[in-house]
Amino acid sequence: MRIGLIGTGRIGTFHAEVLSRHPAVGSLLVADADPERAAAAATRTGATAVTVDAMFTGGGLPDALVICSATAAHAPLIARAARAGLPAFCEKPIALDLPGTLGALAEVEAAGSVLQLGFMRRFDAGYAEARAAVREGRLGRLHTVRATTSDPAPPPAAYLPLSGGLYRDCLVHDFDILRWVTGREVREVYATGSDAGPAMFREAGDVDTAAVLLTLDDGTLATATATRCNGAGYDVRMELAGELDQLAVGLDDRTPLTSAEPDGPGAPPKPWPGFLERFAPAYEAELDAFLRVVRGELANPCDGREALHALRIAEACEVSRRERRPVAMAEVPGG
Repeated sequence: MRIGLIGTGRIGTFHAEVLSRHPAVGSLLVADADPERAAAAATRTGATAVTVDAMFTGGGLPDALVICSATAAHAPLIARAARAGLPAFCEKPIALDLPGTLGALAEVEAAGSVLQLGFMRRFDAGYAEARAAVREGRLGRLHTVRATTSDPAPPPAAYLPLSGGLYRDCLVHDFDILRWVTGREVREVYATGSDAGPAMFREAGDVDTAAVLLTLDDGTLATATATRCNGAGYDVRMELAGELDQLAVGLDDRTPLTSAEPDGPGAPPKPWPGFLERFAPAYEAELDAFLRVVRGELANPCDGREALHALRIAEACEVSRRERRPVAMAEVPGG
């Protein structure tokens, strides 16, 4: 297959490297708003650098498109891909707001094209096992879920105003995987946040740490916490507690967690430094799944509507934090 990729930043270059060695990819085209960056990625991966417009015009159209551009360009590129009849994979989010997300989804649905979203945790072995345990009843009635995402260091200050905030940029992964693992929908959220860390968060109107209480439609209670300032390392976990058993995702010899008990485990010698290292196999698996979707071998494992559900939860959290009250999902448009 001939695959096009737009956006050659950190995650885009990682995806380009994965695609360049995939046996189903015969040729790879890469493009970026910065031609020099595209050229560097092409040299690194053996791809061909082209312009963004070249992905949609001429006789050399790719068979499918992978979108890893800046977030503001996601929705317009999704729409262009849909109108060109190109199956597309896009890193989350579709857009930072509901109108932009719904507009892009309308383009996809009108064209009858394929859009797969990059929620890589769905392809992580631990989360997949947790989903199986819940669905098979091994935990009994699920009563509590605890999810956490902790970054080891804040992103650059210039990124914050473009990110959509901690709920939309970071916790949205927890919201998606909560739905995917449990098979339930969120009924209500109650969110709070703290900007007591670096001043750049206050200047951007964002928070560096957040906590959310979510009530699922069967009464299960879930908490989701996130921070940009976890000096111990990159910590992404989910704990599921049922009447029969408990299960933890992300608990291994690299989890940046130290026991306070005299005989408990100490700090890991090599904690996870970031998301690319922690989820590298999952990132590879989601791209492999996309190529199988394009070839007609697999149903879409994460279509655009899944991204809409997660974004609506993040939107509810923003309202809850701002207005200091519980917010029912029925209050959020787009359901």
